[in-house]
Amino acid sequence: MKKAILLYFLITGASLVVAQEHHDTLENRSGSTGIVGYEPSAENLKARSWFEEARFGLFIHWGVYSVLGDGEWVMNNQNISKKNYEKLPKLFNPTAFDARAWVQMAKDAGMKYITITSRHHDSFSMFNSNVTDYDIVDATPFKRDVLAELAEACREADIKLFFYYSLLDWNRDDYYPRGRTGTGIAGREPGDWNDYITFMKAQLTELLTNYGPIGGIWFDGHWDQMGWDGKEFSQLKVDWQYDELYGLIHELQPAALVGNNHHLGVIPGEDFQMFEKDLPGQNTTGWATAEDQIAVNLPLEVCETINGSWGFNLQDENHKSDTELLHYLIKAAGYGSNLLLNVGPMPNGAIQEEHQASLAAMGAWMKQFGSTIYGTQKGPLKPTDDFAITRKGNLLYLHVLNPQLEKIHFADFNGKIGSITALEGGAALPFKNDRFGLVIDLAKAPAHEIDRIVEIRLR
Repeated sequence: MKKAILLYFLITGASLVVAQEHHDTLENRSGSTGIVGYEPSAENLKARSWFEEARFGLFIHWGVYSVLGDGEWVMNNQNISKKNYEKLPKLFNPTAFDARAWVQMAKDAGMKYITITSRHHDSFSMFNSNVTDYDIVDATPFKRDVLAELAEACREADIKLFFYYSLLDWNRDDYYPRGRTGTGIAGREPGDWNDYITFMKAQLTELLTNYGPIGGIWFDGHWDQMGWDGKEFSQLKVDWQYDELYGLIHELQPAALVGNNHHLGVIPGEDFQMFEKDLPGQNTTGWATAEDQIAVNLPLEVCETINGSWGFNLQDENHKSDTELLHYLIKAAGYGSNLLLNVGPMPNGAIQEEHQASLAAMGAWMKQFGSTIYGTQKGPLKPTDDFAITRKGNLLYLHVLNPQLEKIHFADFNGKIGSITALEGGAALPFKNDRFGLVIDLAKAPAHEIDRIVEIRLR
């Protein structure tokens, strides 16, 4: 039985008109106005343009928590005391770590940048910090700065490097008042919030001055200091002093991009908007950014995992298939968003074989069809499980994700078509364009295990 899908959108020449309401700033629930009147520098705008065209990056969650093989939240989930958790660095000796191999793996996958955890919620710093001894150089037998080695390897390979930085902390006394998480962790005493802000500024200064030009800073943990009723976040309890934190970044590295995983709209001073485990506007997690808070004028990024965990989890075998991962990348591009895909290295510094295999498969597909992803804009319709559309100038790339579809009907099509062809093989596809819209016959589009790509060239 033939299956067809009816899609509604309006094309006028090369212009696609989509009605959608957006807001690109948020102040009411952020607890901070950020940098009032923030104007990005020329270097920053250039970096934003690059970021928006990159479309695909590697996320790396790695720290001493990998020793326990139970994810990056193990300290909180098992309520491990400070005293006991601080034994982990002595067990962390990743002799299999090879920065160049990691970077080559990302490059072969078609990725253009890497974002790595410089400090996660457990407070342990994966770099050589002068403001704490609780770091990989001072507290582990490894005694090497993995961020320095990764930064050098990224420069050699022309891959940009971003640093994830946790705002919340389950170890330090000066992370006080406490947030919603880590409340069962024993061994912390009350401290001074201003000391904690000073500590973060000092570490950010190190990250921005000791590793050469970086792509940006990826903040996480804002939500820890907000109430949650199961439906939405309530007013923030503390002042993160974003005007100073963001201002410091923009001053030290004007081209560095600032993003914050706060699950809210954009705070002034931020340069891209991120979404965790949800495509823009979707809310399968229950705490994603509302659709009317999606930025109009900023690059977007979605982060997702290959299996179910961010940090190494020995028993997580819920690995997504190559098709699932590539469909997520294609859909993200259809929303005009990057995909930041995560791996959780093992405690010895090696990447899980399953993750390496997934990335290799994605790289093979991107080598052949990456032109329909890199440098594209969002399509005229939101992606579905059946299709996604990306745009590059007067070209539309229709990704048919449902192999059962044999025809697609676009209603209210007012544009002039130059040609419609199958991208793979170049066969002209029969179509009908009249007052009832545009119907494309997909029978001559070669079958592909991931999707069939149709190129619609507009006059």
